Amino acid sequence: MFQFEFYNPVRTVFGTGTFETAGRRIADLGRHALLVNYKNPGPLRPVLEQAARFCKEAGVATTEFFAFEENPAVETVAEGVALAKRQGCDVVVGIGGGSVMDGAKAIAAGCHYQGDLWDMVYHRHDGSGGQIAPPKTALPTLMIPTLAATGSEMNMCSVLTNRAKREKSYIWAECLFPKVSILDPLLTLSLPKLQSACAAADTISHVLEIYINSREDTPLQHSWQEGCMRTAMDNIVKVLENPGDVEARGNLMWTATCAINGWAYPGDGWTPMHQVGHVLTSRHGVNHGSSLCVLMPHWMRYNSRRRPAPYLRFARRVMEVRESGTDEALIAAGIDRFHAFLKRIGVPTTLADVGVRSEHLEAIVDDTARVSFGADGNLACNPVMTRADILAVLQSAL
Repeated sequence: MFQFEFYNPVRTVFGTGTFETAGRRIADLGRHALLVNYKNPGPLRPVLEQAARFCKEAGVATTEFFAFEENPAVETVAEGVALAKRQGCDVVVGIGGGSVMDGAKAIAAGCHYQGDLWDMVYHRHDGSGGQIAPPKTALPTLMIPTLAATGSEMNMCSVLTNRAKREKSYIWAECLFPKVSILDPLLTLSLPKLQSACAAADTISHVLEIYINSREDTPLQHSWQEGCMRTAMDNIVKVLENPGDVEARGNLMWTATCAINGWAYPGDGWTPMHQVGHVLTSRHGVNHGSSLCVLMPHWMRYNSRRRPAPYLRFARRVMEVRESGTDEALIAAGIDRFHAFLKRIGVPTTLADVGVRSEHLEAIVDDTARVSFGADGNLACNPVMTRADILAVLQSAL
């Protein structure tokens, strides 16, 4: 039996109508809230107005910071830190998708941080490229997700982009755990179909990556991961057929939270597809969910030949391949069914679908190696991925 530590202190408030409790819960954390959202709130504007009203009724002052882009930039975080300090904010509230929540967490940490904010980010996995010093303290945060995808509402991660360097990586620090997260499925009802589908695929990727890269001797984790994947797949189909299905929306929201709050992977596990996906975002502007959709089936076909056991489990337990045949045939059938599922929900599944061409591949590999390769010259994976391996996957994804 292997050893591990698990810690997750987030108070999670789930259910329809729970958004209405936001004011008093924010008041428990501070007296002046920085409300964080996108540069163009669009359909979220009424939600933000309600949040401000809830705060006022609870005696909490508010300052708006509606400035984040789809992939939160450290430069924007710096602006938020300056505003929060200037206004004397003592709690940060992220209302939106993963970009907003990640940005809100980074602002909360940045308010206490001394030095270059990019030093908080694990932007060099091989130990080169300057001092990486994750934050130790942060202002308290409260998260209100309006998109079921990243799980940022219940983990200690914040993914940021550096526009000047054209890099994307993450902060990983205990002080980033939100104090409270309010998960109200009603807030996701207005999501467009493509955004909902990409979000579900992102949820699946979080457990899939651990599932195919982690240890063999973790049966409970495997069952948990399989359950998360099946639940996300079943319910995104329901949502695409009936966008107003609150029950299915709620199932997607809770699954997204559970997929990456730590329950699925105590002990070990890697997310190498995310590392390559980050480069697709930073170099080509591919949204995060789409970056994973165009990688997953091709990555799986390539690595299933090198480590077949988890892919055979996936075929049997997740994709419900019941036919008899060789392991190789069953694995191929499982991956084909998953690829067909991604196409069915309308997400991109090739690099061509997102405007990436063959002449771009070497630069994508270079950026992945610079930011995410370890001191051993490989990308952490089970088995490890070399530059040649990643290039081969990208070529197959064209």
